Amino acid sequence: MKPEAPELPEDTDASELHTEIRRELRALSKGLADKVAGHLVATGNLIDTDPEQALTHARYARKRASRAPSVREAAGLAAYRSGEWNEALSELRASRRMGGGSGHLAIMADCERALGRPERAIDLGRSPETAELSQQEAVELRIVTAGARRDLGQVEASVVSLQTAELDPQRQESWSARLFYAYADNLLAAERVQEAFTWFVHAAHADDDGETDAPERLDELVVRLGGPEMAEELVAEAESNDPNVVESSEDEGPEGGSATS
Repeated sequence: MKPEAPELPEDTDASELHTEIRRELRALSKGLADKVAGHLVATGNLIDTDPEQALTHARYARKRASRAPSVREAAGLAAYRSGEWNEALSELRASRRMGGGSGHLAIMADCERALGRPERAIDLGRSPETAELSQQEAVELRIVTAGARRDLGQVEASVVSLQTAELDPQRQESWSARLFYAYADNLLAAERVQEAFTWFVHAAHADDDGETDAPERLDELVVRLGGPEMAEELVAEAESNDPNVVESSEDEGPEGGSATS
């Protein structure tokens, strides 16, 4: 009995599917390939706004095209976003077996951590596949494994594990805010409050897209620091080393307007 297809959103355009993924569907009949493509596109369109519905479409695509690595990958990512940790792990492992590569190690490690298996998360961080990761993927995996060490009570080790060349407020990469935030959070767990405050400042300045709640964490720490005076001193010190703040001040004239106006 064929699985019943969920209704596609009206704006779904199967032709938007990436050419490489289309190639994986060539073993299917054209009609079925088009149908699977539509549900994969719907998965991608919905995963940020309605992950559970995205998972419904991904599961249907998986039932109709289970031998396509990208279909299994889409199912795994949708399951992860929906909090279905076991399913996410199963699908991402299948995708890696079929397609090779080291993709989504950080997500797999995060699933292991969510399932209460921090040791397995740390093992993934030590696996040979890590040598194939991009810099961003390596940073994301390091953040997850640092959290796994905290789960095991290895708080100082979690702090040390994040002390790499990427942990530099002079660098502003797409992953900087998340890395600075994770480092600050681990410092706080180690009761290194002043250092944590400083790195939450760096995280806030690097976070152009509002990915973290660093400003709120800073507000919470003011009392623990003994009041606003100490907090202001730490902010000033942190901002003196922050390129975002320096660039902003250089763009302003003496009255706060643009220096070039």
